[in-house]
Amino acid sequence: MAVLNGLVPARFLTIVAHLVLIIVLFWSRGDNVQACLPKYYTNTEYERKDTQLIIGLSVSLGLFLLELIGFIGGLSMFLPTQGFISTFSHASAAVSLAYFIQDSWECDTFWYIFSFCSCLPAIVEIIIFMGVCCCNR
Repeated sequence: MAVLNGLVPARFLTIVAHLVLIIVLFWSRGDNVQACLPKYYTNTEYERKDTQLIIGLSVSLGLFLLELIGFIGGLSMFLPTQGFISTFSHASAAVSLAYFIQDSWECDTFWYIFSFCSCLPAIVEIIIFMGVCCCNR
């Protein structure tokens, strides 16, 4: 029970840290978009890469909403497996996104961070939703 008591606040803090970094990335995405482009690029190329990054960040925020509903609603708050997956994924994302913003990594790298650190806990959360809503009759 001691692990579970420490896991809930750690999960919440890592989710919030990842969320804050996604919001910061919304504001400062210009350098990362320019890192994706060649030395000489057109405005159309810039807008296309910027739109791709905005879509990824928006979907990431949607997945946060889904996960926070399950977490704060209590559906997955006390499930240790989801707690470990979520805490590990969001902590990894927080560290990766901090470097992503600071070092102006290419925006294509965001998709790797997104798939492993945002999609994975959201998919597990969806499975939990389905298990609670459909199989709990």
